[in-house]
Amino acid sequence: MLRSLYSGVSGMKGFQTKLDTIGNNIANVNTYGFKQGRVTFQDMMSQTMSNAQGPIANDNGGNVTGGLNATQVGLGTQIGSIDTIHTQGNRQSTGRPLDLALEGDGMFVLAEAGTAGVNVGGGNTDLSQLQISFTRAGNFYLDDDGSLVNNSGKYVIGNDGAITIPDDAQSFSVQTDGTVNYIDANNNVQQAGQIMLAKFSNPGGLEKVGGNEYRATPNSGFISSNANDDELNDVSDLSVAGQNGTGGMIAGALEMSNVDLADQFTEMITSQRGFQANTKIITTSDEILQELVNLKR
Repeated sequence: MLRSLYSGVSGMKGFQTKLDTIGNNIANVNTYGFKQGRVTFQDMMSQTMSNAQGPIANDNGGNVTGGLNATQVGLGTQIGSIDTIHTQGNRQSTGRPLDLALEGDGMFVLAEAGTAGVNVGGGNTDLSQLQISFTRAGNFYLDDDGSLVNNSGKYVIGNDGAITIPDDAQSFSVQTDGTVNYIDANNNVQQAGQIMLAKFSNPGGLEKVGGNEYRATPNSGFISSNANDDELNDVSDLSVAGQNGTGGMIAGALEMSNVDLADQFTEMITSQRGFQANTKIITTSDEILQELVNLKR
């Protein structure tokens, strides 16, 4: 069979994956905190017809013939990587006090009780036994206990574990450093806690788990605020907004998706044409094989 037949198949499979990624990007164009994906390709191993060789020298120190390059035939393409592009999304003003946008690096930290039944609230700052995830979507809510949670009910982690606003609070606000203040029944300003952020040296290494959430991987590179600790075990390992290279926190706004529709539609066109061109390779190879079969009448 012709090598070009299988090269065309590999190209079609690659562009199918790229179209899947583009479709997911466009579907999430209005998803808060969404980061778009990108597919890169690389060529497969080439078949060597003849190896490279250097110049052939004679007895007098001269060259009889010059060197020759290797003769190789490519065998198609394959997916090199599917990257998550963590560029800043546009900021949309909402006016809602529990809508928080991050301007710069960093991610909100979410937690739910672990398998050992560890309580997230109650001043618990030990995160080692909790199921931790991270997000850029800052649309948060208050549950029945007054705790700050996301739309899946996961607790937003502060400097003292979960952040809880008392029922008798008259109003509350979130400062740019993540501090949550509220006015108590005696019109005094009280602090409910401070929302902490996690920073990673390689955000592209985070694993998407759905629900606008990510999980850390061995390649995401968590950056601890403690010089002697490079793992997330305690809230003291997290960073205050605006410190340790993290961005500021803006209340009353949300970070939109960083998907650029013009770019995605352009990539869709090139992917469609690339897929179409690879189908032409297959049909042309088929016609050649048909001519070969027809040699015997």
